[in-house]
Amino acid sequence: MITVATGPNYHVTADEPQLIAERVDAAEKFARERALREGKHGILVTRHGPTSFTVNLSPDVPYGITQERDLA
Repeated sequence: MITVATGPNYHVTADEPQLIAERVDAAEKFARERALREGKHGILVTRHGPTSFTVNLSPDVPYGITQERDLA
């Protein structure tokens, strides 16, 4: 499941590795499209646990870059 929190924040959950990869890729695509329109921020993909991720635009990530962070 991909849910949109607020603004360009996407919460991704899945139990199977293939679904996780597909959903994180889809959320990153949504975030990239928004980043291209705004032209200010990069994308931060954060792993909160084995089945929970967020993908969002971040002012801490340079425009055109995607960074990963693991909080699990």
